Amino acid sequence: MPDKKKFVAVIGSSDASPEEIKLAEKVGRELAKQGAIVVCGGLGGVMEAACRGASSAGGLTIGILPGDSARAANPYVQIPIVTGLGYARNALVVKSAQAVIAIGGSYGTLSETAFALQSNIPIIGLKTWALSRNGQPDDSIIRTESPTEAVKIALSRAVDH
Repeated sequence: MPDKKKFVAVIGSSDASPEEIKLAEKVGRELAKQGAIVVCGGLGGVMEAACRGASSAGGLTIGILPGDSARAANPYVQIPIVTGLGYARNALVVKSAQAVIAIGGSYGTLSETAFALQSNIPIIGLKTWALSRNGQPDDSIIRTESPTEAVKIALSRAVDH
């Protein structure tokens, strides 16, 4: 049986910094080069940059959209999935993936991080949230500084579910 393609969610803010945009584009490009499918929330910022990177390397991109129109998707989403669910779509983004790479992000990214952790889906962080419990560091997010390393870790730890 041939190897199945891996689905990796790339999450982060639609209002990303220039550094986060660069990281996301590199992550998307590297995921595509490794044969992975990019899943995201389908909008701008980190999501658009990851899709742009994946598309530039011939990869497949899926955008799980919060609203009621496929036209809201960024121009690099090849498969738009319209949900009409608002932020509740964050659970679908994460549950559609076998690993998650978080880049920067705001509270929506934090909610996706929680969904991933609750579902035992590995989450790799590039300049994103840090967690603590009772004042003690929680190392559930696998931290890295390199897009290439983030992709390598995501693909090696991707879970089947």
